[in-house]
Amino acid sequence: MIRPGLALVLWLATAALLLANHTIGDTLIATAIGPRDAAWYKALLPLPYVMLMAVIHARRTAGPAWQAAALLAGGLWSVTTALLDAVYGRITYGESLEAILDRYAVLEGAPWPLLLLAQLVLPWLCGWLTARRRRPADPAGRP
Repeated sequence: MIRPGLALVLWLATAALLLANHTIGDTLIATAIGPRDAAWYKALLPLPYVMLMAVIHARRTAGPAWQAAALLAGGLWSVTTALLDAVYGRITYGESLEAILDRYAVLEGAPWPLLLLAQLVLPWLCGWLTARRRRPADPAGRP
C-alpha cells in the first residue's frame, strides 16, 4: 500500500537527524579532525538511521503496491535531502553553487552521494526483502 504520509514523516525524522549531524560535523568534528574527515562523518553516520527508516517503511507498506511505495520514498528522500543540504549550506555558510556542487564530485572522492544513493536504493531493497519473506508458499511445492 502506498503511504506518502508515512514516507514524509520518516523523511522528516531523517532530516532532523541530518541537520543535527551537519551542525555537529561542521563545528565539533571539523575542528577536531579536519573538514575532509568531517565530510565522511556527515555522510556515513546517518546510514544506519536511513536503513532503519527504510525497514520501517518496508514493513508498513508491504503488500501488492510495495514497489510504487518504495520508489516514492526513495525519490522523495534522496531529492529532498539534496535540497536540504543545499539550503543548509547556503543559509548557514553562504556557500556558492560551486561549493555546493563540490560535495557531489564522486571522482574526486566526495562521500556525500553515498548517502543519497542509500536513500534512493534502501527503500526498494528493504521492500523487496520484506515482500520476498512474506510471499506465501506455493501449494504445489515449487520454489
